[in-house]
Amino acid sequence: MSRGRRLDRAFSEASAGVDGRSRAWAREAAYGTVRLRGRLDTVLDAFLKRGAKSIDGRLLDVLRLGLYQLWYMGGTPAYAAVSESVELGRSVGGKGGGGLTNGVLRAIERAGPSDEVFPDRKVDPLGYWSAWGSHPRWMVSRWMKRWGESETAKLIEANNEVPRLSLRPMGPVDEAVAMCIERGWEAEEAGFSSGALWVSGVPPAELLDALPGIIQDPGAALVTRYAAVPNAARVVALCAAPGGKAIAAARSGAYVVAGDRSPQRLRLLVDTLRRLRAQGADIAPVWPLAADALDPPVLAADVVLLDVPCTGTGTLRRHPDGRWRITRKTLADLVELQGEMLDRASGLVPKGGYLVYSTCSLEPEENERQVESFLERNRDFEVSPEEGCTPELLDDRGQLLVLPQATGFDGAFGARLRRVRSTSSTAF
Repeated sequence: MSRGRRLDRAFSEASAGVDGRSRAWAREAAYGTVRLRGRLDTVLDAFLKRGAKSIDGRLLDVLRLGLYQLWYMGGTPAYAAVSESVELGRSVGGKGGGGLTNGVLRAIERAGPSDEVFPDRKVDPLGYWSAWGSHPRWMVSRWMKRWGESETAKLIEANNEVPRLSLRPMGPVDEAVAMCIERGWEAEEAGFSSGALWVSGVPPAELLDALPGIIQDPGAALVTRYAAVPNAARVVALCAAPGGKAIAAARSGAYVVAGDRSPQRLRLLVDTLRRLRAQGADIAPVWPLAADALDPPVLAADVVLLDVPCTGTGTLRRHPDGRWRITRKTLADLVELQGEMLDRASGLVPKGGYLVYSTCSLEPEENERQVESFLERNRDFEVSPEEGCTPELLDDRGQLLVLPQATGFDGAFGARLRRVRSTSSTAF
């Protein structure tokens, strides 16, 4: 578990060259251990004299991994999980590390799974959902104040599920479902008019080779539908990589400049465009450009797509390490940055044009309150959703709000803002 690094990047590097079956096993073990870290630590606390916090970080990771294998990876025999963990424990902590690992995991194996080490849900629901639900206490507290225990429990349970594979095809979703079924893969429309489908029984690379499309959760796909980019519009997508929203705009016939600070991530967009065009997809021109959203690469555009950096609390099932990386300060810093990006992006939009602000966050400060604050500073903009755009997922103001506990999708937020006057109060 590389500390201080994103799990997806660390795992990708560590598993390079590993065969498919071994890689799948390693991914389940790594992602599952990170996902349930809070639950595992609560159990380990009960079997360590001085608690989990007293253990060296690398050795604690070994114990977490061993416990996850014992309880949640049924294909791994208990003796194998323990013996392999003991070897790992010895490699990071010497003889003492191996002995501690053996003693703790053997004791847990003998005791078997039990709820007794967790707070009583009826007496301390916040403590229970933080420990058993494996989420930071401050995060659970925020959600419970907003939604109550029942909805928060549904969200936490959704976050702890292994995410399904979703494809947004370049063609009609019903035809893509039929093509998958013809190949013996399980497939079904994701619903909510997202234009995406769930697929199982096939590796992502094989799916993409067979069908022109992109791997994208239906929640993100709904944002592109909500944006309703007009045909032949001039579009600039900021913070664009890996490019799903920019490609969707080009698919509708728009001419797109896709800007992102990371040249490496922009290469993902370039590779996707090459693959789709080789597969015969009809996509208007897209110009990838290394650029910062605080210093936009164009002077004006009919539509600005601003997919800001955010806490990502809507995608914690897909990025389980996010729950442990995010802090209250992270949230505050991102809110300030998002506001600056909104003000900069608004200067590109002429009268009658659109600024589409989106996040994959569930937090009001990044979503509804951020837009409200922007509109107070910029009286020449108003929320203007396209008519008929999935009304059951729009709030009273016409903003898109996708909740994992209600849809089974990743969380997402979108606000389609139209400039109704030609002057702006925002000063740079």
